[in-house]
Amino acid sequence: MFTGIVEEVGTVDQISRGANSAVLRIRASKVIEDAQIGDSIAVNGICLTVTSLWGQGFTADVMHETLNRSSLSGLTRGGHVNLERAMAAGGRFGGHIVSGHVDGTGTVKTIKRDDNAIWYTISAKPEIMRYIVEKGSITIDGISLTVAKVSSTDFAISAIPHTVAQTVLKDRKEGDLVNLENDIIGKYVEKLMQLAPAVCGSLGAGAAVGSGVNGSAGSANGSASKRGITRDFLTKYGF
Repeated sequence: MFTGIVEEVGTVDQISRGANSAVLRIRASKVIEDAQIGDSIAVNGICLTVTSLWGQGFTADVMHETLNRSSLSGLTRGGHVNLERAMAAGGRFGGHIVSGHVDGTGTVKTIKRDDNAIWYTISAKPEIMRYIVEKGSITIDGISLTVAKVSSTDFAISAIPHTVAQTVLKDRKEGDLVNLENDIIGKYVEKLMQLAPAVCGSLGAGAAVGSGVNGSAGSANGSASKRGITRDFLTKYGF
């Protein structure tokens, strides 16, 4: 697990491309201080496994699925990447919960300066936009950022100069692809809410069988199974 607080910007030293895969050789210093083979390092927000270490960096394999779902396929030798080690159990949680499993890519539409802030507007597909909410969290190229504005087709973040200077945001231009990871909590909540009617249905059926013992429970759960869990239902039964 990561927090989206970038530790350093690394440099792509070498890219060995296969038919549908790649091996990245990344020059870095801070993130390899205590690294071991098998450790996880987020590269532009993508969780990759360290496969070897050398004096000034590390290598990592990139699978076909990762290349298809991210902007790593567009990396070039000499390019910069955001790097973050996996969170230590006793470390500070400075950003938000980041898994390093990107949902897809977005496109930088506009970059505008606003006094000491820089606004980045990013467009993305509907399957990504559905989980983005104003003042919620979003991970862009591994950076934990707060959503300042959102529409049906794009969203905007406002970054302070320090964040831009210490990450690859400083290299981004209009039209560039960026890796996006939605806040994982929203995805889990949606999944659980989809399952709720089925769960209520099974509870209602069980309560109906045992209605001789607790008829009121059977009635409550039975009504829930017909409508699913609603705000009115939860209020009615004391939640």
